[in-house]
Amino acid sequence: MSAVNIDPARLAIFDSLVGSIAEEMGAALRHTALSPNIKERADFSCAVFDHEGQLLAQAAHIPVHLGAMPESVRAVERLAPWRPGDLAILNDPFLGGTHLPDVTMVSPVFAHDFAGDDQPIGYVASRAHQADIGGMAPGSMPVARELIQEGLVIPPIRLYRAGELVEEAMDLILRNVRTPDERRGDFNAQIAAQRLGEQRIADLYASYGANTYRQTTQALLDYGERLTRAALANLPHGSWQFSDSLDDDGHTDDPVPIKLKLTLDEDRAHFDFSDTAPQRAASINAVAPVTRSACYYVIRCLLPPDTPMNSGLFRPITFTLPERSIVAAQSPVAVAAGNVETSQRIVDTVWGAFEQLLPERMPAASSGTMNNLTAGGVDPRTGQPWAYYETSGGGLGAGPEGPGLDAAHSHMTNTLNTPAEALELAYPLRIIENSVRPRSGGGGYHRGGHGLIRRTQFLGPAQLTLITERRRQRPWGVRGGEPGRSGRNSLETVSSTGKSVRRKLPGKVTINVEAGDIVRVETPGGGGWGEAESG
Repeated sequence: MSAVNIDPARLAIFDSLVGSIAEEMGAALRHTALSPNIKERADFSCAVFDHEGQLLAQAAHIPVHLGAMPESVRAVERLAPWRPGDLAILNDPFLGGTHLPDVTMVSPVFAHDFAGDDQPIGYVASRAHQADIGGMAPGSMPVARELIQEGLVIPPIRLYRAGELVEEAMDLILRNVRTPDERRGDFNAQIAAQRLGEQRIADLYASYGANTYRQTTQALLDYGERLTRAALANLPHGSWQFSDSLDDDGHTDDPVPIKLKLTLDEDRAHFDFSDTAPQRAASINAVAPVTRSACYYVIRCLLPPDTPMNSGLFRPITFTLPERSIVAAQSPVAVAAGNVETSQRIVDTVWGAFEQLLPERMPAASSGTMNNLTAGGVDPRTGQPWAYYETSGGGLGAGPEGPGLDAAHSHMTNTLNTPAEALELAYPLRIIENSVRPRSGGGGYHRGGHGLIRRTQFLGPAQLTLITERRRQRPWGVRGGEPGRSGRNSLETVSSTGKSVRRKLPGKVTINVEAGDIVRVETPGGGGWGEAESG
């Protein structure tokens, strides 16, 4: 750690300033976006970086982006040298991305008095989940085997050069998606957020002056490191093991194990996933930045609530991630479900390890799935293509202080749901039911939270994909608490005789549906905490 010393009050003010810039970028992105997925569900993240690409602040958006956003900044370094007005775009999971729908923009920030060959004073980035980025199924999250089936792969390229749009790059991207007008609108919202962030950082740099700005950013990173080291130093030291598993890979019924050996030594933490399952020809593979994000998230949960979010926090944390495993996948395998589902199971595995050493603090397992639903087709009302993406909450795990929340998003997803009114206005869909699922939380001294029941009716033919978990493996309870109830997927149709029929669907499936069909998603409950009182 460096020996830079900054007055604590000044450091707190600076942390609030850079954090507010990331938040303001997020507000601009959300309020100018076109798709409900971004403007309603808020499925995006914005972040600010120093001149070396170290994270200075990330708005409280999506936890799965914690360890992945800095990878994007490093990935675009190949495009240097930079000039004012440059802006890069990428989504390649093996070059700084997470999964293909998460499209990232990175732009360098230059001082207002830029001259000649000056280097960037920092970077800003935004990552937004695009409701469609091409591929073999609407929504770009199919039950796939290789990456190319999931959508258009964008390596780090310039989308703007010296302030001028690279028209050919934009045309190429929009030609390969199902909803180009919506994508253009969302891209423009991201670009607006980038430009706002660039301006705000340049203003902050000017107000502080070059030397003071650099010293303060270094001090902020060092402060984050000290907080993590202090928290780890106060925990028990030793090694703990825990394992959990995914239900299946979408192609076979075999469970997919994730195994962790957690070691805490003085003021450091090491996560060793050596015995985890090898990568599959399926979409459940997670790239290494996603795995690191899941581990960082759990560590962040153990730190004080007002802890700044920056790269310094993660300096004391190291990893053993076996190559070509489902926690460190290599091209060309598919990865869409790795980002949204395997990340959740990694959190559960890390959570389970920490529960062994912190039983007085750690709750039971939450629902452990984002319950992903993607769909699309041609809107019978307009004749235009549409693509829709939704995640649904479930039950949260109960803890020593009380029961788990009902029907809420947890861990690696931090999005909202699309309000029924907005969804029905934008898409040929109708929400028939959105209710708490009774008796789905695990019993115990404190019960787990209940999941929910969401029934969505299609008003025209469409293709539907479900990528869900905890349909076989139940969310575990702790200290004698019972596991939460597993989730269920089904399709409600009307037979030729007019009789209503409900057909069970697998956890991961792509099917065609007809007008009037209803997809029913029942999400898992959370695990219970402690033994239930008798009598």
